[in-house]
Amino acid sequence: MAEVIRMPRMSDTMEEGNIVDWLVAEGDSVEPGQTLAEVETDKATMELDSYFEGVLLHIAVKQGTVPIDGVIAVIGEKGEDWKAALAAAEGGSPAPAKEEAPAKKEEAPAKAEAPAPEAAPAKSEAKAEAPAKAEAPADDSRVKASPLAKKMAEDAGLDLSTVTGSGPNGRIVKEDVEKAKSSPAASPAPQTTSPAPAAAPTAAPASEKTAVPAVPAFAFNAGGDNFTETPVSQMRKAVSRLVSNSKFTAPHFYVTVEIAMDKAWEFRTRINEVAPVKISFNDLVIKACAVNLLKHPVINSSWQGETIRENKDVHISVAVAIPDGLMMPVVRYANMKSLSQVNTEVKELVDLAKARKLGNEQMTGSTFSISNLGMFGVEEFTAILNPPNACILAVGGINDKAVVRDGQVVPGKVMKVTISCDHRVVDGASAAAFLNDVKASLENPLRLMV
Repeated sequence: MAEVIRMPRMSDTMEEGNIVDWLVAEGDSVEPGQTLAEVETDKATMELDSYFEGVLLHIAVKQGTVPIDGVIAVIGEKGEDWKAALAAAEGGSPAPAKEEAPAKKEEAPAKAEAPAPEAAPAKSEAKAEAPAKAEAPADDSRVKASPLAKKMAEDAGLDLSTVTGSGPNGRIVKEDVEKAKSSPAASPAPQTTSPAPAAAPTAAPASEKTAVPAVPAFAFNAGGDNFTETPVSQMRKAVSRLVSNSKFTAPHFYVTVEIAMDKAWEFRTRINEVAPVKISFNDLVIKACAVNLLKHPVINSSWQGETIRENKDVHISVAVAIPDGLMMPVVRYANMKSLSQVNTEVKELVDLAKARKLGNEQMTGSTFSISNLGMFGVEEFTAILNPPNACILAVGGINDKAVVRDGQVVPGKVMKVTISCDHRVVDGASAAAFLNDVKASLENPLRLMV
């Protein structure tokens, strides 16, 4: 019996998958471990591998969203009845009905030819010409390429049909596009049309060259609203569900403190003279939170409905912005790692997040979260909780300000941080106590070394 391939659950929060591209065609032979298609989940674009050997008899959904366990393909022996396999599959599938629909449409031209012998040939000739015209333009969508490679080529104005793929079955991957962009042949393409319009101004009279250009008339869209609509990606859908559920379910409250970062600034400068990697202020914040979370176990907890889970390990998730959403990779056992280890791991996780290559184990299990917008010039903000964490810390930038010390107004470096808390788990006094310890650690950063 042929095997019915269903949409698998590729992440713990996935509810549906979006089929971006098939890497094999109907009739192709496949083997276990071979990549069949690229599927966009709520967290990453992942490869769907085959667990079976045989022939891809039928593709039920060529592109688009499919719910978990929805039928997407059938694999079996060549010539096997895939419709019977679908009928025998639990829950059935509407795919066979879709295959029969075109047959009913084909009957219409046959009936139309009988009553009008002269008109029918004219219509059929017109229909025969249409496909020939449609085949003329090149279609990059038919080129086998990863979604990242397609996006990179589109941004660079690169024709994918001119790129040689080095991936499976000749698929174009990121490295192929980068190689094509850096090659000398890739640069002249956009310039091919520029010489033509340049010839016209040289023939213009001298009087026209000195004339004041006319002010263009203001144009507006009188036909209605002017806007662009973009389909919601699987990741954006997941982010929407997550933040909506968090904001409307967990009662948030916020506590803000101002931290003097003068000593942390000097400490970072000194430690980077000997550290194997360049330590960032974000690394200092992660470490300061990590070493203080076990002192304040309620901050390292989560709401479980009937119980409150107090976590004994410290796993900190760090918000990473990507073009179509947000990812929260996790630094595990952050309290046990040195600043250099934290820095190295965060960089690796950020690179994987931006390449949409994070594994499920790298995105789950966090006990506390940090969102840092300081590098974007943000002074202060509040963050929405990252379930199931009871708290998330929003970190602003370090600013030079006049501060009062020992009765004197002096220049200082100040950073504001705001903790968002689930009031079902954490009370205001507990949040304040935790922030005061984080503040003390950053204002006296040698504490992070012991």
